[in-house]
Amino acid sequence: MNEIITTENTKVNPNLVQNYLMANAKNLPEISIEEIRAKLSSLSQEEFNRVQVVPLKDTLVIFLLSLFLGYYGVDRFMLGQVGLGILKLLTGGGCGIWWLIDLFLIMEETKKTNYEKIMSAMPYQNI
Repeated sequence: MNEIITTENTKVNPNLVQNYLMANAKNLPEISIEEIRAKLSSLSQEEFNRVQVVPLKDTLVIFLLSLFLGYYGVDRFMLGQVGLGILKLLTGGGCGIWWLIDLFLIMEETKKTNYEKIMSAMPYQNI
């Protein structure tokens, strides 16, 4: 699959960055792909390896959870939004209104959550 290089200060191979982005592009906001590419390209191989293992949520899986179990807030729990999940659970998906609105919004929310996960896994840099 992907090469793992153990040299600490080696810059990451641009092909690895491209492969990572191709594999995960559908789960990231389109507007942020170039920003993520630039930041990943500036990392060392060791730092890239740490970012690469960050688990991302699949937008289709979250959408299906929202469709079938959204009344119970399962989609929000899966995104780590426990407070919203509990509120959605207690209100029955906002009497169905919140559930319906989430069907249109949950995929972008998933991409935003994945973006935040990737950015938080990267070391602080001024780019």
